[in-house]
Amino acid sequence: MAFHKRTMFCGEPRVEHVGQAVVLNGWVHRIRDLGGLFFIDLRDRTGLCQLVFDVERFPNLHELRHESVLCVHGTLQARSPETVNPKMPTGEVELIVESFEVLSRAAVLPFPVSDESQMRNVSEELRIKHRYLDLRRPSMYRKLAVRAAVVREIRRYLDERGFLEIETPIFTRSTPEGARDYLVPYRLSPGKFYALPQSPQQYKQLLMVAGVERYYQIAKCFRDEAQRADRQPEFTQLDLEMSFVTQEDILELAEGLTRAVCNRIIEQFELPLQPVEPFPRLTYDEAMERFGTDKPDLRFGLELFTATDLVRETEFRVFRSVVESGGVVRGIVYPGGASLSRKEVGELEEFAKGFGAKGLAQIPIGDSLGGIARHLGEEVAQAIVERSGAVKGDLILMVADRADVANEALARLRNRIGDQLSLRDPSVLKFCWVLDFPLVLWNEDEQRWDASHHPFTGPKEEDLEFLESDPGRV
Repeated sequence: MAFHKRTMFCGEPRVEHVGQAVVLNGWVHRIRDLGGLFFIDLRDRTGLCQLVFDVERFPNLHELRHESVLCVHGTLQARSPETVNPKMPTGEVELIVESFEVLSRAAVLPFPVSDESQMRNVSEELRIKHRYLDLRRPSMYRKLAVRAAVVREIRRYLDERGFLEIETPIFTRSTPEGARDYLVPYRLSPGKFYALPQSPQQYKQLLMVAGVERYYQIAKCFRDEAQRADRQPEFTQLDLEMSFVTQEDILELAEGLTRAVCNRIIEQFELPLQPVEPFPRLTYDEAMERFGTDKPDLRFGLELFTATDLVRETEFRVFRSVVESGGVVRGIVYPGGASLSRKEVGELEEFAKGFGAKGLAQIPIGDSLGGIARHLGEEVAQAIVERSGAVKGDLILMVADRADVANEALARLRNRIGDQLSLRDPSVLKFCWVLDFPLVLWNEDEQRWDASHHPFTGPKEEDLEFLESDPGRV
């Protein structure tokens, strides 16, 4: 078997190369047999190039299979105007094949590597089983390239700001973290184990004490969270630490890094995303009041409203009893939702119940107010409409419960409405800072104070005096 090293990558040929004799190496991506004409799109990691074969000169072309590996010799020529393919970077030229060698003949494939639409129907299990084939897909290679570029940009940004990249040990001892450890038996001492790191937390603190001052690492972490379907047992994170800094220094570095990396990658790979803009800042209380969550989607409006004070004296016992027991009445507007069917509204209610709500009160706004408006009385109902900002054709949805339950159910409902109305623009990355979290939150079920973020968070210095006497104020 002869092998000749490529003189050009498959994604490189352009009009200015017409007339050149070249050698290409790559995989058979697509075959088109038109009887008297035989075409192959040859693929390597840089892209595709169309090959043109003389069927009389090469009578055994029908033996070629997708994903066979070829070494091809030929001359580049310009395509005729009617055959130019503007969707391919190499679409203005084609290679007239003079000779070729099959370096590796492919067997029958378990799935169509070259057909992205059909690949959407291929199970993840089959793709993983034949991972070496799955990774040949240009879309998969592109993801690997984007990831590599992200890491490269992170390093560039931090290196320019005086950070030192330091690798920390993988075999370590177990430390208090947020999940179970993966343990590795120590062969020379039965009964003793190493633990794989859930994060380099203690090592980076050691480095700060040692005077390194600015450290970072693209760190491999391991967490045994098998009970959570949305977690990976191993993952890679950017880990960094700084000494002699304020909160503002950390916010500026993290925001600057995120914007620089994202915008560079968007530009480099021509991703269908808008540039990342400066991060708006919200306090925790503001985020909860406006959106019901500390991780709001700011790509669309639909802010929550509170009607607790409006229904305090109402005869509608469902609301009044909740308010008297210390709960809240909050709501959201579904634009145009008055036209939803009873089934569609019922689905929204069941969705809200899935996040703790006991029900979903409704006020559809037509020529008159419907739903629970008749139980509230005209004055209270109109006050709710005014506060919500709803107009004719809208649907007001309300939850009466403990504040944490109402917020959770309505925040989830807000995102669902955003999806149904196509308000969550996938081309927008809308980051924000949520500041001034409470140190602890009251756990009604367990009757205790729980850390709102994690138990290693420090309180603000001015709130230390309330840590024992009034924890909810910290």
